[in-house]
Amino acid sequence: MHVIIAYDISVERVNKVKAYLRTQLTWIQNSLFEGEISDSMYLRIKNSLLDIIEPEKDSITIYILPNKHALTREDLGVKKGHADDRVL
Repeated sequence: MHVIIAYDISVERVNKVKAYLRTQLTWIQNSLFEGEISDSMYLRIKNSLLDIIEPEKDSITIYILPNKHALTREDLGVKKGHADDRVL
């Protein structure tokens, strides 16, 4: 599956969420990550994010597509985020 994750996180936790997602997905823009992952990896990412955030204060949206070919992406201006930019 291909996922796109967007978030709006309180300043106290935003760096922790960003650092974690950079190890799992490709950073596209501020507060936006995407990548091709397995079902088990999806569950691991989701559960890890739930451990980091405060659901009463933070917001994460996960868009799930069957594969990366189901997505058409158009970048205007400076293109950010390449698959090899992931922090391992």
